[in-house]
Amino acid sequence: MPFLRESDDVYELYLGTEGVELDETNPENRFALTWLDQVNAALDEVAAAGESSKKGLVITATGKFFTNGLDTDYIFAHGDKLPGYLDSVHAVYTKVLTLPVATVAAINGHAFGAGAMLALCADYRVMRTERGFWSLPEAALSMPFTAGMAALLRTRLTDATATEAMLTSRRYGADDAVAAAIVDEAVPADDLVARARAVAGERAAMAGPTLAIIKKGLRQPLLATLATQVPPSLL
Repeated sequence: MPFLRESDDVYELYLGTEGVELDETNPENRFALTWLDQVNAALDEVAAAGESSKKGLVITATGKFFTNGLDTDYIFAHGDKLPGYLDSVHAVYTKVLTLPVATVAAINGHAFGAGAMLALCADYRVMRTERGFWSLPEAALSMPFTAGMAALLRTRLTDATATEAMLTSRRYGADDAVAAAIVDEAVPADDLVARARAVAGERAAMAGPTLAIIKKGLRQPLLATLATQVPPSLL
């Protein structure tokens, strides 16, 4: 399950399970309900601390995946609960987008679908060069984007990149992701988390309630769309 670490100048939220490279019950760090609960709890802890402490947040993972996004096993077994489940995913996006601390995603492996979108919620993104793709496979899988997800992608990507990524399901390696302005930097795996820590640390002094207010103002239309409940007609 996701876990939080704290050092002198940053928090580190790992999307995998502490003590193991791969969690056999969730090796792709998918958005299982219990996984979402753990992420929410960690983000709440960072948000509460961000009101007073000057630290940044690095979001990374263990294993082969940053995160492979939605828990498709749950969706196929509970189709009637899909709108509420997607509302919960939107709520996590909103929380990351509005944290009162600087956030940096350190994309350590594959970031697909809803997981790719989670990375976009961070203020800054670094991606490892040796392995892993950022991709939106929804079109290839005949899966629609929610209005909130489409708004997130339109807001956080250039129009050209959003159009290509959403309509073709292209897989972007680190260098291609930099060229498309999906991520800000591509760095070797051994330097990934250290570089993310450095960026978060450089911005840590900005932490506090005012930063959250600025983020909410900057992203207000997107946040309003994410707050709109997913309709059953999405199915």
